[in-house]
Amino acid sequence: MGYCPPGVSFFHIWKDHGISDCFMDTVSTSIIAGHLLIFGSAQLWMYAKYGSRVSSHSIPPSTLYIVQILMTVFISILALFKFILQAVVLNQGVIYGYMIVSILFTSLVYPLSAILIIIERNYLLPSVPTRGHGLVLLIFWTLMFISENLMFVNLHRSDLWFNLKTWTDKAQMALFVLRYVACLIVFVLGLRAPGILTTRDYLNISNASVNGEGITPPTASTWSQFSKKVRILAPFIWPKKSITLQLRVIFCLLLLTAGRFINVYVPIYSKLIVDSMTVTPLLFRWDLVLIFVAFKFLQGGGTGGMGLLNNLRTFLWIRVQQYTTKEIEVELFRHLHSLSLRWHLGRKTGEVLRVMDRGTDSINNLLSYILFNILPTISDVGIAVIYFILSFNIWFGVIVFATMFFYILATIVITEWRTKFQRCMNLADNARSTRSIDSLLNFETVKYYGAEEFEVTAFSEAVNKYQLEEWKSTASLNLLNTLQNIVVTSGLLGGSLLCVYMVTNNQGLTVGDYVLFASYILQLYVPLNWFGTYYRAIQKNFVDMENMFDLLAEKAEVFDLPGASNLIVSEGVVEFKNVHFHYSPDRPILKGISFYVPQGKTLALVGPSGSGKSTIMRLLFRFYDTIEGEIMIDGQNIKYVKQSSLRRAIGVVPQDTVLFNNTISYNIQYGRVNAPEADIISAAKNADIHEKILTFPDSYNTQVGERGLKLSGGEKQRVAIARTILKSPAIVLLDEATSALDTQTERNIQAALSKVCANRTTIIIAHRLSTIIHADEIAVLKDGEIVERGKHEDLINRGGVYNDMWQQQLRSQTETNTESSEQDENL
Repeated sequence: MGYCPPGVSFFHIWKDHGISDCFMDTVSTSIIAGHLLIFGSAQLWMYAKYGSRVSSHSIPPSTLYIVQILMTVFISILALFKFILQAVVLNQGVIYGYMIVSILFTSLVYPLSAILIIIERNYLLPSVPTRGHGLVLLIFWTLMFISENLMFVNLHRSDLWFNLKTWTDKAQMALFVLRYVACLIVFVLGLRAPGILTTRDYLNISNASVNGEGITPPTASTWSQFSKKVRILAPFIWPKKSITLQLRVIFCLLLLTAGRFINVYVPIYSKLIVDSMTVTPLLFRWDLVLIFVAFKFLQGGGTGGMGLLNNLRTFLWIRVQQYTTKEIEVELFRHLHSLSLRWHLGRKTGEVLRVMDRGTDSINNLLSYILFNILPTISDVGIAVIYFILSFNIWFGVIVFATMFFYILATIVITEWRTKFQRCMNLADNARSTRSIDSLLNFETVKYYGAEEFEVTAFSEAVNKYQLEEWKSTASLNLLNTLQNIVVTSGLLGGSLLCVYMVTNNQGLTVGDYVLFASYILQLYVPLNWFGTYYRAIQKNFVDMENMFDLLAEKAEVFDLPGASNLIVSEGVVEFKNVHFHYSPDRPILKGISFYVPQGKTLALVGPSGSGKSTIMRLLFRFYDTIEGEIMIDGQNIKYVKQSSLRRAIGVVPQDTVLFNNTISYNIQYGRVNAPEADIISAAKNADIHEKILTFPDSYNTQVGERGLKLSGGEKQRVAIARTILKSPAIVLLDEATSALDTQTERNIQAALSKVCANRTTIIIAHRLSTIIHADEIAVLKDGEIVERGKHEDLINRGGVYNDMWQQQLRSQTETNTESSEQDENL
């Protein structure tokens, strides 16, 4: 193989009134490629080191930008067709060195230029106002267009295709026209710089960045930190707890490998059958037919969708997939319960549920796509390239490889570009779901204020925003599908023309070889045509998992220290020592709180709203940790004991009781989940709710509804008291436990609460002072400090804050009684 055709030297520049192809292609491509490879690589390095990503909201939308990218890729495809036409048809399979140099440089520089276009659109260098594309690309496009125009120097060459004497001349002329038009479009669009920020856009971003908007840190690709994501998922994917499932995984991989070999032999036996009917002597090869049908039975359709191997693998994989789903859901559920109260108070339930659902589904889909679709497809392409090179010639391998290369390149570039649309669609979907769930959860509030139309309008707006993002995602998907179809069809056309040419010109191929090629290439391109779908699905799954990874990355604010021991409760003594706490540094809640509650005694906490009463409860239950000071139970700092043992020792009757959407029996039994029915009934009797439960149609099996809404406030409160009685804790916390009850019911429940608190250390948060006059000690809080403490009588006689509160409640009660009497008289 020579570098130039016979009789032509590289230094023989002028030939037959024109420039020789050998010199022209070598010099032009070398100059263009050398410029872009050297300076383009330097530019990429600068952007990687100093560039800042521009927010997607700041980048102007542009259809011409998409055209610019497509035309750049199209020029590479035309160069490949030119190479095939020259090598196969014009030179009868002979390849010269200058042709290899030309196609090699072309295959490198145009994809690189597309990458630079994308980089310049999405990133900015510091202190460089933008006015369009950089100098590197502008010089590249100028050299490219000059090179195409130099072809007109050869108008008078007698041996060139400008004369249009044969069909090959017409084909080369058509390629030149297409290439010239594409280069002209790219050159003009390069000067126009569609989609690139203008100076005004740059100044707007600079002003916005002062306020923390506009430029954001680089948004990583969904493939970024791939190894880290795999490490997180690996424990869920590999069934380490079951040897049986591990054997299933191994057997599924063996079936997958067997399928790759079956895909090779199906077209081979198809060729053998055709040759047995077309090559003399003609033979009835029933054995070949049986083997072919057996292989097809194992393989199924072109993608293996109906074959025995695929169906068996799918069947065996069900248990593995179920294992993965269970492990992920359970671990995520466990992690959410381990997070602190601060996080749960700020969460959006609807959004969290959507994240859990999408994240779990995405992991299963991701594993299936990569293991059973992407890897087999890439393996089949690699096997096909090797097989065609060995059994046919190198050009068939080149065609398959080139088609795969450009197909994957186009898929990755466009998919990475449209990933932001999928992210925005997910956010809009979360917002839509959250809006509907929040509205339904607050059904009563909506009715109270007659806001049905407002809620419907707000939900409609959320749906509209979601559909707008969905349209962007779908439209960009259609663009990607079209480009993929162009690439695949072009590769199929080139390979088919080459095969038919060699068969009809008796160049060592038979009709059976053509059948083999056609069936193999179609069998190969069917899954390849799905490659983009698989890649997009993987991208979507990674995007769906991002929020789930964010959930898993949430750190618990309160956690057990290494080596923490169980809390040992012997007496139930509670002590606060100089406790300071705040939810945010600029708003202190507790300022040096100290108190001591002896065994079996009762401490009541009273004070205005916001004085820190409920915060003391949360700190004792260790929903939060103190900023300063210590909380002791029987001389043990609760920071250094296990949370589970601490909470087993404390029973809580909250102010706002929330019940599970289950039966009354289930909600009472939640105090001690293994309690027998007799204990449940006994707890209900002590809480003064047993008789009321018996009046319900289903008695203890009555469903309480969402958050217990089917029960009255007093009934819910008494269920909570029964639940605490059943738990039988050493320490009892009553957070305004009778606030939701009327006076008569309150009096009835006081006896039940007395049974709960008997011989137990008790801390009561009270709003009605009449409920805590029996307390051993009353602490009055104001602005996060204890301003008074003592028994009820002592505090009344002192005439301080507590006495003022007592007198105010007495006046309120007197006024209420007077109004009730007047209403009775009027009736």
